[in-house]
Amino acid sequence: MLKRVFVAPDPGRARLRFASRAVLGIALAVAVCGLLGHSLVAAITGGLAALLALFTVTDSTVRAQAATTALLPAVGFPVLALAAALHDVPVARDAAFLAVMGAGVYARRWGPRGHSLGVFAFMMFFATQFLHTVPAQLPELYAAVLLSLCASSAVRFGAWCYERRLPPPVLPAAPAGTGLARTTTRQAIQAVTGGAFALAVGQVLSDERWYWAVGATWWVFVNTASSGETLVRGFRRVLGTVLGIALGLVVAVPLNGAPVPSAIIVALSVFGIFYTAAVSYTWMMLAVTVMAGVLYGLLGVLNPALLALRVAETGVGALGAALAVLLVLPVTTHATTNAWIQRALRCVHACTAEAAARLAGSESADPAPRVAELEQLLGKVRLSLAPLVHPLSPLRARKERARQVLLLLDDCARQVRGLASIAADPEASHDDRLAAACWRVEAAVEALTAPAEGARGRALGPATVPHGAVAEPALAHLHGLEKALAELADPLHSPTRTPLIGA
Repeated sequence: MLKRVFVAPDPGRARLRFASRAVLGIALAVAVCGLLGHSLVAAITGGLAALLALFTVTDSTVRAQAATTALLPAVGFPVLALAAALHDVPVARDAAFLAVMGAGVYARRWGPRGHSLGVFAFMMFFATQFLHTVPAQLPELYAAVLLSLCASSAVRFGAWCYERRLPPPVLPAAPAGTGLARTTTRQAIQAVTGGAFALAVGQVLSDERWYWAVGATWWVFVNTASSGETLVRGFRRVLGTVLGIALGLVVAVPLNGAPVPSAIIVALSVFGIFYTAAVSYTWMMLAVTVMAGVLYGLLGVLNPALLALRVAETGVGALGAALAVLLVLPVTTHATTNAWIQRALRCVHACTAEAAARLAGSESADPAPRVAELEQLLGKVRLSLAPLVHPLSPLRARKERARQVLLLLDDCARQVRGLASIAADPEASHDDRLAAACWRVEAAVEALTAPAEGARGRALGPATVPHGAVAEPALAHLHGLEKALAELADPLHSPTRTPLIGA
């Protein structure tokens, strides 16, 4: 697991820059709050706001990211006020917390901006429970949040805006639907149900730290789109928390709230959160848990019993999420996988068509954006198939087929990237055989993405590579692509098995 984090590919050192900028932005935010005389509670709230702004705002353009960041106080301040006002009214507070939770998940239907605003709203309510915020503290907290967002934005959009030099990332939208057919609607209902369970059981365990269970349920739902994904994420959250508690006993407890070493550990934890988020949810949760332990040390309430309680509350939250996704309007892994694989395959064809047009001399054709979109879609496919390829999955046959699908789709992506790089060469010449090869790729994609019954009747045979084609790089990539698509027919549409897609 450790090897996976530190040897994972980091093209352009994107994760390193992402994590380093986060440490700088959050440190600046907290420093500004401290220099202006804000209390520790206000500084922690401001630091959390900066962390959320840097972590969750993922719009496709810098302008859109800035707009979303500017909107965060519009949802955060009313929620802070509501939570503070209801601090001593438990029934109303609990109902409001669940309502904010449901609205936050439902907001994902509006894409990255809705997701960011939903997360920020929930975490502002959570922060008031963590810090026992009362109405008299609101003016200071508002000022701290605004200052922190300005400080972190000065780093993100000013001093270190590396995105300006990069092509805008393509962020594929979730599969559409209406009513209960929409994944975000079903998940909002699931989140409220799981959150209600976590809240009730969490309060039995502790009438002071019950919100940990609700927070665990919330974060299990974030960035998942099926029951299987949610179950795997819940397991990883509990595992990361347990590992983080073990490390916290060695690191956070001995510090006993000492300011300088605590600040260093928090900075390292922030770096860990941002650096590992894209490759390991378990390691990200380890870093989150260590950071939370150190913050409790700064607040003067840390002890081993508190860390043990956090494990219990996290387990309750994960259990609440698991029960909700299994029993309340379940979104099957199969349905989600079907949608993402079909979109990835159609994107393969679109990439091929753009590259072929570019090689044919078209000035407007550009496969690069399509290649970026394919990478994003493959990320969604990997996330969707994660429950099937998880080491604890009992479905051995489907696990093996899922692994085949991932390997072959990765091969498709490699061939498409190679084809796009050749198309970008201004000296590359067009070959009439490219048109025929592209037509075969289109036919292969249509066979794979058609309804299962029709696809089985048109199962692809093995691709053949004409003599001498390997000498032509573009044709070599196209025939490699044909071969991978042909081999995908078996794990996706074998007539003797339940298909992974198309059913």
